[in-house]
Amino acid sequence: MITTPVPPRGFPDSEFAARTQRAQKLMSEAALDALLVLTEPDVRYFTGFLTPFWQSPTRPWFVIVPASGKPVAVIPTIGAECMARTWVDDIRTWPAPVPADEGVSLLADTLIEVTGGSGRVGLPMGPETALRMSLNDFNKLSKLIDPLQFVDASPVMQPLRMIKSEPEIDKVRYICGVMSGVFEGLPDHLSMGMSEVEIFKTFKSLSLEAGADDVAFLVGGLGEGGYADIISPPSARQSRPGDILILDTGATFDGYFCDFDRNYAFGEPDDAAKRAHDVVYRATEAGLATARPGVTCAELFGAMQRVMDEGGAMGNDVGRLGHGLGMQLTEWPSNMPSDMTVLEPGMVITLEPGMTFAEGKVMVHEENIVIRDGAPELLSRRAPADMPVIG
Repeated sequence: MITTPVPPRGFPDSEFAARTQRAQKLMSEAALDALLVLTEPDVRYFTGFLTPFWQSPTRPWFVIVPASGKPVAVIPTIGAECMARTWVDDIRTWPAPVPADEGVSLLADTLIEVTGGSGRVGLPMGPETALRMSLNDFNKLSKLIDPLQFVDASPVMQPLRMIKSEPEIDKVRYICGVMSGVFEGLPDHLSMGMSEVEIFKTFKSLSLEAGADDVAFLVGGLGEGGYADIISPPSARQSRPGDILILDTGATFDGYFCDFDRNYAFGEPDDAAKRAHDVVYRATEAGLATARPGVTCAELFGAMQRVMDEGGAMGNDVGRLGHGLGMQLTEWPSNMPSDMTVLEPGMVITLEPGMTFAEGKVMVHEENIVIRDGAPELLSRRAPADMPVIG
């Protein structure tokens, strides 16, 4: 059995200090007097605040990164004890929920204090960002802090979070190793006639037993000779000879995701499915050979897409062939023709070639890598070249 060392949970304070200092350098270059973040991964990036309480939409959470010094948390009182266990020591609270003033006045006062009452406050506004406070409250906040102005901080946050530290990569590597083992051993736990629901439950159970904290994301499904819909919930449909099964998982360890899939055949697959699997496998090989520092995401897309075009691909409606990975299942950037992001060492990304190979039939393959000087490091263990057969 291949084992991956279990990394320590959490990070030392020096990790968050380094992140904050990198942010403040970029803030200075962008003429930002403060940075305001409100989403779970951005708050956690600067603080280490890890809690499932974000699943409740009732309470907003705010963290301010000043031009110098440590972040300031403006949060509901219910989270004060958890936040106090992080490296943050300036924690300001209100007894949420208070719909009439859900932390807005406290946040406004804090922003005015840390900026001196004038200047520019960065707030991520670009693609793949979210406000996570009500629009009414945001409008109130904007008026309360006038003449402070909100400007887009996506150019600050994107490069920060794209480049992972080695301790971050250790966590992704670990969960990739855990789930590689689950995928490799899965055929021993499946049998002809099992339903999608039974297969999904089996996979989740094996994942938790193997060391995953959670199987936060699991999609896939069965199809005769191939599949089409892989985002719907599992059904009661039972597996039968000739079916192809895909499972695509985003399991987590200590708040960090893996994201890769594997294909299986129930009984011997037909020639079309075999050819399609071979094409997406070779497209992934092309991605591995291309993913080098200095290459753009668009060029990486092109290397994989060319293999699929030459292999008879009828199309790809997904729009991209992989993406960033880390505290979120999908992060910036995207491997697509319009993304000119340049790959740099420390970027954790997925290679995810997929193609329509027959009417209503798709084949997708995915691996997780980290960009290094030279060849990338595979974080997921490479899938077998031939689909495992369950019989």
